[in-house]
Amino acid sequence: MTRMALQARLAGARIGDRAILHAMQLSLAHGRWTAVVGPNGAGKSTLLRVLAGLLPCEGEVRLLGRPLAHWPARERARELAWLGQQEGGSEDLRGWDVAMLGRLPHRAWLAPSTARDDAAVEAALRATQAWDLRERRLCELSGGERQRVLLARLLAVQAQVLLMDEPLAHLDPPHQADWLATVRALAAGGTTIVSVLHELNMALQADDIAIVAAGRLAHFGAAASAQTHRALQAAFGERITIHPVQGQWIALPSEANHAD
Repeated sequence: MTRMALQARLAGARIGDRAILHAMQLSLAHGRWTAVVGPNGAGKSTLLRVLAGLLPCEGEVRLLGRPLAHWPARERARELAWLGQQEGGSEDLRGWDVAMLGRLPHRAWLAPSTARDDAAVEAALRATQAWDLRERRLCELSGGERQRVLLARLLAVQAQVLLMDEPLAHLDPPHQADWLATVRALAAGGTTIVSVLHELNMALQADDIAIVAAGRLAHFGAAASAQTHRALQAAFGERITIHPVQGQWIALPSEANHAD
């Protein structure tokens, strides 16, 4: 029987008086990478916040088979780690200290870091190519450098489930490739990853794709399946087409976009 890392049965979710998400069910298997995609304003980030327990919903989210609401906060933070959009932090913190924040769920209040914490932070900084940034303050970093340090903070948690909202923001192509390699290695090792992506070509490298449109789950399926490709094209108004190129799938503008 397939082990589920995250399950959501939602009647809806609101921000203020506005309904953002509507009825949907989503089950994400252990050790797989799911890319969440869809048009602007579709509700992708809202869905991720609901899965993280950061936004109330009508319905239930289960983490590792247990209702999210039943997890003690510290225990949940060890099993589910979150990276949101445009996250900041204390601008005077060094890269090392920012990444070390990911170890807080594993330590007693005000306890010093252990050798295990130090090893986890070093591994995370090296995985995101941010080791050379460990002594630099956050305020001194470019957008891409900052994002790599924040990704290291996420990885340092060593959680079973990682949720990332636009993790490729500000990253140049080589560092996007590094991120892809890291995510694939994590999934191969049993970690579950859910990432909201605008980069469709990167999303097509995932195990599964969840397409959100108008606050609903329009499609969920394997990233390599023809059905998923047709659903992607429909979600973006047939303005893209999916093609095989050198052993992988890529999204290209449809010929109709160039008709004029």
